[in-house]
Amino acid sequence: MKQKTFRRGVHPFGGKDYAAECPIKTIPAEEIMVFPLSQHIGAPAKAVVAVGDRVLKGQLIAEAGGFISSPVYSSVSGTVKKIEKRLVTNGSMVDSIVIENDFQDEAVEGFSVDRSLDGLTKEDVVDIVKNAGIVGMGGAGFPTGVKISPKNADDVDTLIINAAECEPYLTSDYRLILERAEEIIKGIKAALVALPKAKAVIGIEDNKPKAIKLLKIMVENEDKIDVCPLKTKYPQGGERQLIYAVTGRKINSRMLPADASCVVLNTASCVAICEAVYNNVPLIHRVMTITGEGVNTPCNVDVPLGISHSYLLEQCGGAKEGVTKFISGGPMMGMAMTTLDVPVVKTSSSILAYIKDEVANIVETPCIHCGRCAAACPQRLVPQLMGKAIKSDDIEKFEKIGGMECIECGCCSYGCPAKIPLTQMFKLGKIKVRELRAKQ
Repeated sequence: MKQKTFRRGVHPFGGKDYAAECPIKTIPAEEIMVFPLSQHIGAPAKAVVAVGDRVLKGQLIAEAGGFISSPVYSSVSGTVKKIEKRLVTNGSMVDSIVIENDFQDEAVEGFSVDRSLDGLTKEDVVDIVKNAGIVGMGGAGFPTGVKISPKNADDVDTLIINAAECEPYLTSDYRLILERAEEIIKGIKAALVALPKAKAVIGIEDNKPKAIKLLKIMVENEDKIDVCPLKTKYPQGGERQLIYAVTGRKINSRMLPADASCVVLNTASCVAICEAVYNNVPLIHRVMTITGEGVNTPCNVDVPLGISHSYLLEQCGGAKEGVTKFISGGPMMGMAMTTLDVPVVKTSSSILAYIKDEVANIVETPCIHCGRCAAACPQRLVPQLMGKAIKSDDIEKFEKIGGMECIECGCCSYGCPAKIPLTQMFKLGKIKVRELRAKQ
């Protein structure tokens, strides 16, 4: 049987062995917790607490700031000490609520009270998910409540669960499947209530045989949920690549998955949906991977939102001497961190530590026109020409030859023998295109 996949792509070093067999352990909250108001795509949340207020675990501390936005909840009980700008992972300063933890863990009324999915309408499920502050936890952070309530909800026939976890080193979703598969399935069932015409397909790379076997057992009596093993290749978990691999349908930068009658949810988001719908728990924690050659104890951890990366790493055994780079996320699409004194947010997936920085002293040389970048691009673009357009500041040509279709996966940079930072150039090019469109 031919493996389902997408065209092109690359096969970077996996690095999964560092933490794949490490069960999830829980990390306690720290004394000072920081909750940025922008942890998602869209408008920042708006604070509904003031300095001096006492807050409870699971309490709303910031409401959604618009239709494409998401509320923020406190993961601890304590006192609001400050509302000020704080540094976040991407290097920007973001309005944040700073709470001093009282370690009483006193929760709001109704927190963690079980309820049944039976009798809930699709509107009920959508409202619960929206109000719980759930966003895409695979990286982008698009509000999940908006995602499962598209205008054409009755046309959506496929709910794709992204369990590919194609980013090297990351294993948190894999551990969620092995340890919390029942919660994932319950979250999928809840999402299907919001999408009544859809069937669910769990797309998972075939380098996870134990997870595939378990999922198939879990869904063998489910007529609306199936498991689809996929070829192990990067970026198999990219939204466009996943949709194509599972359904054969194509989308571009001007389309949403719903335009192809699909909705895509991350594995961790399904767990969050389960907790919100069945247990009345908003999104206040997530599972992360602490990994790489530079950490003393690679592991997978369940962490409360708001703790600092520095505290988290310390709780996990710390880093080895000689670490040259910390990355938030994976090596292909993650962001290098200049400091670990930044809070864990809804989209935080890992701390990856390198002793040897493979790209620190790389010297860029002239393009040799080998075509490897084009051969690797999953969007079937020609990065060589796109790079040339950026270098000549021809933004209109960059857009004309498909620059906005770049998904910033890093495949072209990974395969370039001249070590040209193509992906970084295209990120800049896309920003310039958006600025040009705004002026026009």
